[in-house]
Amino acid sequence: MTIDAPSIGRIENGEHLLPVRVYYEDTDFTGVVYHANYLRFFERGRSEMLRVMGTPPDREDHGAFAVTRLTIDYRAAARIHEELVVRTRFEGTKGPRLIFRQSITRGDAVLCEAEVIAVAIHPDGRVRKPSATELAHWEAYKTHSLNGL
Repeated sequence: MTIDAPSIGRIENGEHLLPVRVYYEDTDFTGVVYHANYLRFFERGRSEMLRVMGTPPDREDHGAFAVTRLTIDYRAAARIHEELVVRTRFEGTKGPRLIFRQSITRGDAVLCEAEVIAVAIHPDGRVRKPSATELAHWEAYKTHSLNGL
């Protein structure tokens, strides 16, 4: 990794950790993170988790996914300049559905939690069932510990 490369986070005990900072653009006029921007943080967390995990052996790409359901609980507000951690855990699959649990924390405080269900899709948008190789690759990260680059 070069010093100028952005952090992709790391996986510890099956959970991807991505440090983020709250910028002015993330907030409303009071300096509090606008509610929809938590979704952006969650998206970054899932994307970087997949980047850390690498490409499964039977895929030329990371595959494509579409979020089909998202349940979110807001617990406390994040504010401008704060350092947060986006936590992402791959929970498993049900058919073509991939289940993720995510949270955003500030120190020990949980600010926001979400359950995200996504489906694997073909490049043309059709739903596809993840292959056995992909599933084994993702399952390995439930308990894997890997430092990000």
